[in-house]
Amino acid sequence: MNLINRLAACYVEAKGNKWFRYFATFCRIGVALAFVPSGFVKVSGERFTALPSNHPLGHYFDALHLTGYYYTFIGAGQLITAALLLIPRTAVLGALMAFPIMLNITVLVHATRFEGTRIVTLILLANIFLLCWYFDRVRYILPFKCAELGIPEYKPLNNKFPFAFFGMVIAIVATVIIGNMYLYNIRPGNSELECTNGCGGPNGDPACNQFCDCIYNRGMPLDTCLKIYEKASKNR
Repeated sequence: MNLINRLAACYVEAKGNKWFRYFATFCRIGVALAFVPSGFVKVSGERFTALPSNHPLGHYFDALHLTGYYYTFIGAGQLITAALLLIPRTAVLGALMAFPIMLNITVLVHATRFEGTRIVTLILLANIFLLCWYFDRVRYILPFKCAELGIPEYKPLNNKFPFAFFGMVIAIVATVIIGNMYLYNIRPGNSELECTNGCGGPNGDPACNQFCDCIYNRGMPLDTCLKIYEKASKNR
């Protein structure tokens, strides 16, 4: 049996396992609920977060908020995506719509060193799992010859708990959470107080406090403040 046939057999076995189905439902609802608050705020015309305007991500949200009906359009798209995910018959379309949105948000929060990168990354991974879960339907629009793959008939529902899979899920979640702590040498935090506390307080690391001042008081771009921090770190 070649690799493709083995993967097809594993896929069919997973589709027939109730625990995998529970997990798929959990991911579907979780991704949908992640879109509801942000979509509702945008449709209401309110600013999305309480981040200060001088925060790197605050700059972005301020600019986005001022785009008028484009801001509302994004919110409506997020709410529609959430609704599609919550309805089993349209969940595939919802998962397809959610993926580019979540990929964009994940790149955005990592680029701005936002503190919420962990949860956003986990939501993206849940979205990717959903796309894999619906592979039997998604394969027809893929640019590969996936539509020609022969997927066996689904087996009767079984109750065997997939310890290996859920062990891998726990390991991935732990890797995202713990690994994120060491991803950057400095972050702006979500407020000036949070940033300076990460420096050991106002009397802590001078280079770090200079970085916080650059972000929150001078309103400089993140890249500029990082260069100032690196230069100050070398001179201490």
